[in-house]
Amino acid sequence: MKRILLAASCMAIFATTFAQQATKPGIHLGIKADANLTKIDGQSYTDAFKLNYSLGAYAKLQISRLFALQPELNFVQSTATVSNNFGDIYNDIANPDYRKNIRLNYLSIPLLASIGVTNHFFIQVGPQYGILMNDHENLIQNGKNAFKNGDFSMVGSVWIELPARLNVHARYVIGLSNINDIDNRDNWKSQAIQVGLGFTF
Repeated sequence: MKRILLAASCMAIFATTFAQQATKPGIHLGIKADANLTKIDGQSYTDAFKLNYSLGAYAKLQISRLFALQPELNFVQSTATVSNNFGDIYNDIANPDYRKNIRLNYLSIPLLASIGVTNHFFIQVGPQYGILMNDHENLIQNGKNAFKNGDFSMVGSVWIELPARLNVHARYVIGLSNINDIDNRDNWKSQAIQVGLGFTF
């Protein structure tokens, strides 16, 4: 009986300490890694998500017990498959040797408002800007760029704080801007579903 009471007391002390640390005002830094399912909406691409990854760091500015601002800096890999419609839409400028599978790497900078439902469960929402880091995808003739250098998106996320300073999170990212840098014959907009694990120092 004494052992049970001692174990229960230790668990209660641990839970209380963790709750206080998780919501303590100040700046908390962390790292995260995500499985990243991506696709590009548009007639030029197949309607299927591709598995990629994302690595990043975040700073959690805890303003109150249940509200924080969370800027992040993430390296995000995005892939998509070009459909046969691309050659039909851009038959005048399409490179006959273009690859079906393309890879785009972004430096993504989201700024999220983190709203606590409880001490451990948060809903996050905010804008994100992605900077294209590679533009070598040779979809059109003469090596011209097919993609714009920036992508503006909105993010919706759930964030769950775990013991040992760990967290799990899942988010949906929807692109608001047309990333097609060729012309307006087809609108290309990004989408992503991300599920990951993070650690707060």
